[in-house]
Amino acid sequence: MQRFRVVALSFACLTVLAAAALNASDRVGVYARIDKVVFAPDATAPTTVQVFGVFSIARTTDPNGYEPAARGYLYFTLAGDERQVRREWNDLKEVAGTGQIVAFGERLKLKTRVRPDTDAPSGPDAYVTGSGVYKINGRTDYAPIRALADIR
Repeated sequence: MQRFRVVALSFACLTVLAAAALNASDRVGVYARIDKVVFAPDATAPTTVQVFGVFSIARTTDPNGYEPAARGYLYFTLAGDERQVRREWNDLKEVAGTGQIVAFGERLKLKTRVRPDTDAPSGPDAYVTGSGVYKINGRTDYAPIRALADIR
């Protein structure tokens, strides 16, 4: 009977640890609260986009870590499927100014940095699509999302 308890307790501990590991793994490249989106050279067929707001950018060296939330802008150029990229850029524009937190990009593919608002746009990062743009409607206790919500 004692051996059964030890095995059952070990199994329960392993299950909890595995669930925590799965829950902690996050493939999102960017969590964002977007203030404004600027297309260039125009909104009809943009080749670059500036996305202004507050961002939590994934650390590519840490499968669970994010850089501290920072205000500024992301600067992207088209890469890959132009139609899909432009659809995602339009999705970002739709939520701009609403206070809605969104997630986009894939941690291992989207390489970007938050640029200060005062920096002139140059050397855009390649916008690589991931799972699309999706709204975050829960998990406000999750650190990168909480950090965005806390910045005013």
